[in-house]
Amino acid sequence: MEKTDDNALPECQRDRAVKDFHSALGMITGKWKGEILWQLVQRKHRFGELRRAIPGVTQHMLTTQLRDLEANGLVKRTVFPEIPPRVEYEITESARALRPVFDELFRWSQAHLSAMQTQSATSPGSEERPAPPPLTHP
Repeated sequence: MEKTDDNALPECQRDRAVKDFHSALGMITGKWKGEILWQLVQRKHRFGELRRAIPGVTQHMLTTQLRDLEANGLVKRTVFPEIPPRVEYEITESARALRPVFDELFRWSQAHLSAMQTQSATSPGSEERPAPPPLTHP
């Protein structure tokens, strides 16, 4: 039987909401998507600026992640007809709505992350351990 009280959605709506949430999360998660969006929330960037602003990202991975964000309607790519061509990336209005999420995540990290890292480093058993041996199949 479906719940219809004020505190819960009916089961079919809840299932759809969960699917939508997972789809939305998939659009913004990935090794570099969060950092790309964080940079673009601040302002427009050219490709090289983004690459320098995100240490460790390769040209190939940045290109791939930008294309994915563009395909999902979160990033707009503008090519200027110049020699050499100039390309700028900016977030769309849809992605701009994520700014409060990034701001809150930033506040949370400032308030909690260093304490959590300190606690992790000083907790029993936190010393470096060797990696487990690889799994073998019979």
